[in-house]
Amino acid sequence: MGRINLVPPVTVAKQAEKGLELRRRFGRGGTAVGIARARDLKNRKTLTPETIMRMVSYFARHEIDKKGKDFYNKERPSNGYIAWLLWGGEPGKTWANKTKGLLK
Repeated sequence: MGRINLVPPVTVAKQAEKGLELRRRFGRGGTAVGIARARDLKNRKTLTPETIMRMVSYFARHEIDKKGKDFYNKERPSNGYIAWLLWGGEPGKTWANKTKGLLK
């Protein structure tokens, strides 16, 4: 088996960057951990397997946030939407889950 690439894809980096921009714009959304994660994703830093597992866990816990008020509101997005993007958005969820499968 070859080496597993733990560098976030460009699509994930772009979602994290969008999350950081929305957080700056609205002054809310995400935690200190989410902000740090977004910076690492945006800068395409090599992540650890533990970080991949944290991402998988985050998305599993916060899937429910998509049903919240204003999650998809482009004019005034919810805190949950901003936080979701900080963790890489849908591309982040897909990549983290796929990568978890390769780590086993």
